[in-house]
Amino acid sequence: MTIDEELNHLDSLLRRLKIEYEVYFNNPTKRPPADLEWKVLALLRKNSDGVRMNFSQRFKYNEQAQRYAVYSDLWRKKMRIREEGYRRPQDALLSVQGVREAEHEQKHHPVYGVSAAAQARAFSMAFTDATQQTEEVERLYNALVAAKKKSGEAVTGNLDSFSTFVKKKTDQIRKQYGCQAVEYSVELQEGQVKLKAKAKD
Repeated sequence: MTIDEELNHLDSLLRRLKIEYEVYFNNPTKRPPADLEWKVLALLRKNSDGVRMNFSQRFKYNEQAQRYAVYSDLWRKKMRIREEGYRRPQDALLSVQGVREAEHEQKHHPVYGVSAAAQARAFSMAFTDATQQTEEVERLYNALVAAKKKSGEAVTGNLDSFSTFVKKKTDQIRKQYGCQAVEYSVELQEGQVKLKAKAKD
């Protein structure tokens, strides 16, 4: 399979796995979908280095790895509650309703072979002259918009205002630190999408 086909297959497996776990937690006679989860982990491990991927494929893969880490954290908590019983009122709520994914940001739970930093940083790009790098600015903007939509955040501003911001910020940081370039990254922190900028030699 091509990279795109593998990522689409992984997306399909993640959806099935989520459904299978929901069925498992609602039916005491069911067994956890271990075989299906193994297939998901195998694909995540296979593509964890990202060397064969372009920017958009890497972004999609990191989003999938992040989604699995969030799900896995929730399933682990619900599994513990199921095995040990309800100790607190909120445990019962967790078992029945699940929790908002944003409340279980994945940075403390690396996915097999995928570092926490790689999961949290979905996209990054360096700029030396944002005025000339219009295509790169647009890719960064699209990555930021996509990440915000995935997390349910409102998207403010347009490409023109974003381009102006990146140009001014790049010039400011280069002058302040005397660096050659400025690296921007789209990151997920505490359930919120952030655009970070740092000096880069």
